[in-house]
Amino acid sequence: MEREVKVRGLLVDPTSNSPIVLLKDVGSDAMLPIWVGPFEANSIATEIEKVSPQRPMTHDLLRNVINQMGGVVSRVTVTELRDNTFFAVIEISVNGVVVLIDSRPSDAIALALRADCPIFIRDEVLERSRTDESLAVNEEEDLSDDEVEWPEEIEDVSDYRM
Repeated sequence: MEREVKVRGLLVDPTSNSPIVLLKDVGSDAMLPIWVGPFEANSIATEIEKVSPQRPMTHDLLRNVINQMGGVVSRVTVTELRDNTFFAVIEISVNGVVVLIDSRPSDAIALALRADCPIFIRDEVLERSRTDESLAVNEEEDLSDDEVEWPEEIEDVSDYRM
């Protein structure tokens, strides 16, 4: 089973100063933090804020190439959490054929925001992230097993429609 999520916001891990994309389940209060790189976080932030660069950035370019080739980004899914690394797939429909492309979650999320398509998380990923001994799961590189200290108060950020 899968759950649809929305980007709830971007945070900075106070321990590592790494950006975190916070995904929220649309049907519950469940949230999934995914540590991302600074460039990917910037790409996500610019799309959330609807800032238009003068020239297409990488995720804009990817969307444009897919569209020009007759494809449509149908959805993205965070599919797996293995060895403290998240995995995702981008689902593209081209002439009635569905193509699944392996992706880092940050790139998939940045593309989903630009393509205005839904984001999903497999239930087992959400469950596994809850049962891991450390919250410090990272798609770029393993973080230390030190306990992550969350800010006492997370600013309420509006939901963003994919």
